Amino acid sequence: MFESRSAVFTGFGLISRRPLCYRRRYRAMKIVDTSITLDELKAMAGDRFGDLVKAVVDVATGVMAIDGELHADEEALLLEQGSRQTDLWGINIYPELADKDRIEFDSIINIRPSQGNRSRGVDDPAIKEKIFQIVARWVKE
Repeated sequence: MFESRSAVFTGFGLISRRPLCYRRRYRAMKIVDTSITLDELKAMAGDRFGDLVKAVVDVATGVMAIDGELHADEEALLLEQGSRQTDLWGINIYPELADKDRIEFDSIINIRPSQGNRSRGVDDPAIKEKIFQIVARWVKE
């Protein structure tokens, strides 16, 4: 048996001594289908990444999943709720910025050559505009 400060190796596997939840605070992701304030987004940003909140937008239903550690986590949450992957797009929301500057189109889940999207951004201007409209509908001053 090998033992260190953070784990014990018994020969059958590693047993961690660290708690499963290592963050100061754990908060579940949220599906946004009613309005959310900028102050709420600022608090979420401060707790996780500092200046941004990750979000995945469903352009078919008009809902968003927010406050996940990864866009893929938020995507999985929306898929469990019945969304189709072809309608889901990852963005970052910067609550300190204004209007369209607030949204950054950058996520690995956006790389979809089968849909003609070969970048981490959103290449289709019509989809981008839908995302802007959905975020504007739910995020309030």
